Amino acid sequence: RVCCVFSNTFNFCSSTYLVMRGIAQLGFSLRRCLHSGSKLTTSPAASRQQGGALTSQEIYTREEKYGAHNYHPLPVALERGEGIYVWDVEGNRYCDFLSAYSAVNQGHCHPKIVSALTAQSSRLALTSRAFYNDVLGAYEEYVTRLFGYDKVLPMNTGVEAGETACKLARKWAYTVKGVPKNQAKIIFANGNFWGRTMAAISSSTDPSSYEGFGPYMPGFELIPYNDIPSLEKALQDPNVAAYMMEPIQGEAGVVVPDPGYLTKVRQLCTKHNVLWIADEVQTGLARTGRRLAVDHENVRPDIITLGKALSGGVYPVSAVLCDDEIMLTIKPGEHGSTYGGNPVACRVAMAALEVLEEERLAENAERMGQILRTELSKLPKDIVTTVRGKGLLNAIVIKETKDYDAWQVCLRLRDNGLLAKPTHGDIIRFAPPLVISESEIRDCVDVIQRTILSF
Repeated sequence: RVCCVFSNTFNFCSSTYLVMRGIAQLGFSLRRCLHSGSKLTTSPAASRQQGGALTSQEIYTREEKYGAHNYHPLPVALERGEGIYVWDVEGNRYCDFLSAYSAVNQGHCHPKIVSALTAQSSRLALTSRAFYNDVLGAYEEYVTRLFGYDKVLPMNTGVEAGETACKLARKWAYTVKGVPKNQAKIIFANGNFWGRTMAAISSSTDPSSYEGFGPYMPGFELIPYNDIPSLEKALQDPNVAAYMMEPIQGEAGVVVPDPGYLTKVRQLCTKHNVLWIADEVQTGLARTGRRLAVDHENVRPDIITLGKALSGGVYPVSAVLCDDEIMLTIKPGEHGSTYGGNPVACRVAMAALEVLEEERLAENAERMGQILRTELSKLPKDIVTTVRGKGLLNAIVIKETKDYDAWQVCLRLRDNGLLAKPTHGDIIRFAPPLVISESEIRDCVDVIQRTILSF
């Protein structure tokens, strides 16, 4: 905290920053010495006396009263994060095994990313795209070279990246492929999740996403995931513009397709002159043990969407990457965003990508993921029926009984110092920040094993 305050106030030289960072790390080590198991010794009463802060229950009550009821959070009220750890308002420490749905791959409050955020925001934060700025071009050059595409279109959120990809696919279909006006179709896979805008829910097979929000976007069709015959049949329609899919379905419960599926998708889309849109918002940026999940099969989609960890979790940043034939079909005024490509976002994204590369987080995710799945596979099969995943995007399936379900398991994991969240009732995702060490992953496995055995 001292480092953050001073770096916001003064323009310290690098040597001073390193000294202050060392002091912060020493303080962090001392705080860890105060832990009892996974908990800090600070009591709720003491916390209230020291800072006058609200208790967790008071925070739950305030959100319930003043906020929309569109989420069902796990009952824990967090106030601070560093690396793989987060602390609640009572001072209890937890291992974060959700990583903000893979937005904090680089760990909470990574100093390099935070430094980029504070430095740029104090210099020039926003110009809109009405004018040039001195950062956007540098970011565009960096990200396109890193991923090997001609152009990038910067946006803010993951769902905006998905919307942008759909617009690009339709425009390409009309101007390049020759699909009749307003007849373009985009194919999606059952179980997909790319957000909750009207377009995103129009492609959803989850009633909690789409029920009660119709009418829906026309021109969207669904096929089974990981089903090549169904895809081949769908692509025979000459009006199909694109197939949009997640290389691994995250929200559906970390559904991993068969080996070779992505290769066949590439071959079929090429054969039928259809764009392949890979939704890498959650699976990309080292999460699955590769820079992109499609890299596991060395295939190149026509369009890539990125988000979440593109900023290390400190700022909304997303991007769409493709080549000139597709990107240049959109002309000035046909698509944009006030905040898309703003200087802060660009500096933050470059720093976040540099961290992934410099700290070799894809390689670490691959190694730690193998350890995690090996140990999780030892859990009793009468409670954990399935373990699956790649890298550090993993899930277990809980066999529900009248006595417990995945929600109860997550509550007890929280009580034991580890935060995870169920999806689709019986599935728990395990996706810690990619900076996690082997000793930390083994400590977390021990927490998971003790928790599961307690049932």
